[in-house]
Amino acid sequence: MVNAEMLISVVIPVFNEELTVSDVIERVKAVMHEARFTYEVIVVDDCSTDRSVEISKSRKIQVYSLRKHRGKGYALNVGFAKAKGEIIATIDSDGSHSPEELPHLLNPVIHDKADLVIGSRFLRQKTVSNKKFNEFGVRLFNMLIKLLTGIEVSDSQSGYRVIKAGVLKTLCLKSNEYEIESEMLVKAVQKGFRVKEVPISFMQRTYGKSRLDPVADGFKILLSILKAYVKG
Repeated sequence: MVNAEMLISVVIPVFNEELTVSDVIERVKAVMHEARFTYEVIVVDDCSTDRSVEISKSRKIQVYSLRKHRGKGYALNVGFAKAKGEIIATIDSDGSHSPEELPHLLNPVIHDKADLVIGSRFLRQKTVSNKKFNEFGVRLFNMLIKLLTGIEVSDSQSGYRVIKAGVLKTLCLKSNEYEIESEMLVKAVQKGFRVKEVPISFMQRTYGKSRLDPVADGFKILLSILKAYVKG
C-alpha cells in the first residue's frame, strides 16, 4: 500500500490560536488515521501569548516553541527542519482550512504526479473573502508570478500545501513571514518542479484576528516574488 510506505509530516504554524488549534490538530490526526497514512504532526508555536502551546502539547504531538515571535515563514522553516517525512504538508491553525481535504492534496504527490500541490480557494468558489483588497492582492501576485515564470495559478498565497521533502530542501527558503508561500512557488517553478493546484473549501475565521497586514505584508510578498525570481 502506498499510504503505509512513506512517512508524511504535517507542519502547523501557530500564533495565538487557542480557540482553534486543538480542533485542527485532532481533525488532522483523525483524517490521517482514517486514510491509513503513516504520519507525524508538528506544531511550531511562534511565541504565543495565549494557551496555544499548552493546548497543543495536550494533544500528544510534537510541539516546538519559539522564544521570540519571528513570523509564519520562520515557524514553517523550523517545522521543515524538524520534519522526518518524505512528504511535508502545511495547514493553517486558524480553522480556515478543512483537514478532511488533506488526502486530496496528498494524492498527486504520493502518486508522483506533482512535486508541489497548492490548495486553491479560488478553483471551487468565486469569492472567499469579505476583504476585496486581499483578493485583489492575490490576483496581482498571481499575475506577476505568471509574467515572471510562465506558470498560471489561481491562489499563489494559499498556506494549504503538500511538497516532497527532497524538493523542499533544494529551495533554501529564506522568508520569515507570509511571503514564504510566494518564495516557495517561484523557486519550485524555476527549478523545473511540477506544480499542481487542487480545489479546497475555505472558511473565514470566526475566532481571533488575522495578523496579515494587506499593505505591509503585501509589499513584502511582492518583493519576495521578485527576489526569488532574480536569485533563484
